[in-house]
Amino acid sequence: LDETADRFPNKIALTDGRRTLTFEELRAESRRLASELIRRKIFRQPVAILLEQSVESIICMLGAAYSGNFYTVVDTKMPAPRMKKILDTFEPALIIDKQNFIELTDGDIDDQLLEKTARKINCMDVLYVLFTSGSTGMPKGVTIGQRSVMEYTEWVTRTFNVDEHDIIGNQAPFDFDVSVKDIYSGLSTGATIHLIPREYFSVPVQLMDFLCEREVTICTWAVSALCFVSIMGGLDYRLPESIRQVIFSGEIMPVKQLNVWRKHLPNARYVNVYGPTEITCNCTYHVVDREFANDEVIPMGKPFANERVFLLDEHDELVEEPGEVGEICVSGTALGLGYLGDAERTAAAFVQNPANPRWNETIYRTGDLAAYDAEGNLVYAGRKDNQIKHLGQRIELGEIEACVLGVDGVSQACCIYDARRKKIRLFFAGAAQKEEVMEHLHAHLPSYMMPNTTRQMDRLPLTKNGKIDRNALAQLKRRRAR
Repeated sequence: LDETADRFPNKIALTDGRRTLTFEELRAESRRLASELIRRKIFRQPVAILLEQSVESIICMLGAAYSGNFYTVVDTKMPAPRMKKILDTFEPALIIDKQNFIELTDGDIDDQLLEKTARKINCMDVLYVLFTSGSTGMPKGVTIGQRSVMEYTEWVTRTFNVDEHDIIGNQAPFDFDVSVKDIYSGLSTGATIHLIPREYFSVPVQLMDFLCEREVTICTWAVSALCFVSIMGGLDYRLPESIRQVIFSGEIMPVKQLNVWRKHLPNARYVNVYGPTEITCNCTYHVVDREFANDEVIPMGKPFANERVFLLDEHDELVEEPGEVGEICVSGTALGLGYLGDAERTAAAFVQNPANPRWNETIYRTGDLAAYDAEGNLVYAGRKDNQIKHLGQRIELGEIEACVLGVDGVSQACCIYDARRKKIRLFFAGAAQKEEVMEHLHAHLPSYMMPNTTRQMDRLPLTKNGKIDRNALAQLKRRRAR
């Protein structure tokens, strides 16, 4: 931010529709808040941000960084019990909300204090903590260091040619790691960040007007957000011709929905990126460079610079042959620093590479499965916990879902395995008839992979981060069963 503010002091850094700041103003406001944190003797401590997605939220993030602290952003709309679990785990030295934000940014900037503090900060310090769901019901606080974000951002901006002429349309919530690309790419290059109001992602007319009027050039969005636009006919209503790059992640992108975007904006570059929160956003990418059939899976591609991404089979042996499935494992500088205050979970997920007995090489085992295609690209094959044993056969639920998405008129698909009743449950949304879906599955899948029940819905439930909510579908089935 210091370097960018020196280069472009009067250029707009970010706007949320209510407030707009130049890079120089953003630097000043962030340093003002940081000065107050230092005066309060808060250093290398957790700072919780309980604000709406706004300019003020980013001031708080940067204020925490300038003062040598680390932050987490807590969604103010989440249920109170979950918020309490997060705050209990995070143990913040300070909670910043609407009430105390003005007080914290009302003082003077103390350049001497800031300079003294800066000398104590190093690149291995924590920058932020993001909370993801935990199987035990306790959220996991993924801890990410400054070095990881700096190297990742440098690579992303260079590879995707982000510069000061770009206008980034931010969709991702700040407690979701996709937003890291938007925020830090803008800060490091001088690109302007426009925070898109969350409610626009349920009103396609407003969303498309926003993109066109703000002349957005880069959309780094969840798959569900892109599908919302294509399914609801947003691109037919108004075409945001300024968009030059669409980067998507979080789930498998349905080819038919991607093709709607490619048809309307054929000159834009489309990039599939993959990676869990634990490895600083993403570790692989694939630029879409050809036509794909509706039932194909767009490759995850190849590793980012300075990261090693490889596959291990069930015997912890390296997988190298095309078509052979293994668990995706990652090592490199983007690796997270573990789970905050949870050594046991950290030790289970961040482990010594079993294929390397010669020196200390920590890897993260993602739990995701993939295989290499003939070009050496990784292709997603599902989750380890979505690989089931049914009728004596190993089945990837993702393979069934990909087949369903190959049916014209299907916009979403999800399979749930009811282990107690030993039944595969299929849920899908779209205009296709159930009979068409089943006929297509019978023509393309062996009998043991056929769903035992199929339910058509208007729209599948989504998590706040835009992924299909498998837990909600499983609960729905259980309630119906009772």
